[in-house]
Amino acid sequence: MNAQHADLALPRPSIAGRITKHPALMHYHRLVFLVVFINLAVLSFGVNDGRWWSGDGIALGAIANLVLVNFSVAILIRQQYVVNLLFWIATRAPTSWPLAVRWHLAKVYHFGGLHSGCAVAATTWFAVFVASLTYHLAKGRPGVSTTMVALTFALLIVLVLIVAMAMPRFRARSHNSFEIMHRFGGWSALLLFWAQAMVFVNDQRGSQTFGKALVSSGAFWMLIVLTISIALPWLRLRKVKVNVVRPSSHAVVAHFTHTTPFAGSSTAISRNPLLEWHSFANIPSPSRNGFRLIISRAGDWTGSFIDDMPSHVWVKGITTAGVANIETLFKRVVYVATGSGIGPVMPHLLAKKVPIQLIWSTRNPRKTYGDELVNEILEACPDALIWDTDERGKPDLVKLAHGACKSFNAEAVICIANQKLTDQVVYGMESRGIPGYGAIWDS
Repeated sequence: MNAQHADLALPRPSIAGRITKHPALMHYHRLVFLVVFINLAVLSFGVNDGRWWSGDGIALGAIANLVLVNFSVAILIRQQYVVNLLFWIATRAPTSWPLAVRWHLAKVYHFGGLHSGCAVAATTWFAVFVASLTYHLAKGRPGVSTTMVALTFALLIVLVLIVAMAMPRFRARSHNSFEIMHRFGGWSALLLFWAQAMVFVNDQRGSQTFGKALVSSGAFWMLIVLTISIALPWLRLRKVKVNVVRPSSHAVVAHFTHTTPFAGSSTAISRNPLLEWHSFANIPSPSRNGFRLIISRAGDWTGSFIDDMPSHVWVKGITTAGVANIETLFKRVVYVATGSGIGPVMPHLLAKKVPIQLIWSTRNPRKTYGDELVNEILEACPDALIWDTDERGKPDLVKLAHGACKSFNAEAVICIANQKLTDQVVYGMESRGIPGYGAIWDS
């Protein structure tokens, strides 16, 4: 990295950049707003032209379909095969396309906005559905049974708990509780949806036979698709051997040989598959089979993993694309990593698909991660700036990243760090006219 550019004063962001690139307007939130807008437009149609609420009753079928559509998008957008497909489509654009177009395509990993927006919208529509069913039952209208109302109230309670525990503050404070509720609450909700769908079809079938009414129900077929989507990762659940090397008390390198994933993917591992899963970036080596994971001490689970190194762990699903896969949309890229954030960066350094400049800020890298790992990084990227925070203190990563972009003539910056630093670097770059990317903490 050119020291002259690294020492350049950091320019002030433009007023337009500070406003339009503010985190509140990031693509994740834009997708949430889009979902809200579409659902409000549908609501307006239902109230006016659709006449879903009238003296003749309430259009229960239309409201139920909106619940189903929103939940289907929320669930399927998180499916691992769908995630990989989204990344594959977005990264087909050649680097000859205008930077402004590629800038937005690289935001593909913000798809979680659809998940969150549709999940909240579906829960809101479901509350409307429950109220509508209760109204019909109270008025003695046909096609609504007490069993149906009881099931929908039970399901609404589960859905509200899932949404409430997924709120950012609660999720950050009690992530394990959020994860358990999301998993077991999600499974309970799926079973309740099946029971509710059967009862609803039976209540609404009129003179049709139950079987004929069931197979002609869109909800029935969509529930089959959603059930398969949710079950697929668990059908690939297995226990695999792991060889763990501990270069220091702060971090370990876990070696796996059961598969060779693609660079830029991640794998979820667990010691108790029903309770807790943790995802880490895969580090495959071009010259050998298998892959590595860098796991640093960042909580109870990782601390236990380092202190009591397992011989086997559970894995499920398929390797899934991560944020750094968008690097191929750019001609040259600057990576900013802190601590074990070097893990998601290393496979891209080794794969060498794009010219890369690396800035890695960490405490005593050789002592913490071992000489072998550091030497491997320097061999792949000889000009890497490895900032030892024990010797030099914490760096101004926004300034360093901006200087590296100027020195390296890079088109984008990808940051792999904690949430606070990632947000600072991404906003610091984007507000100054440089595409910036980093993980979204929404799961």
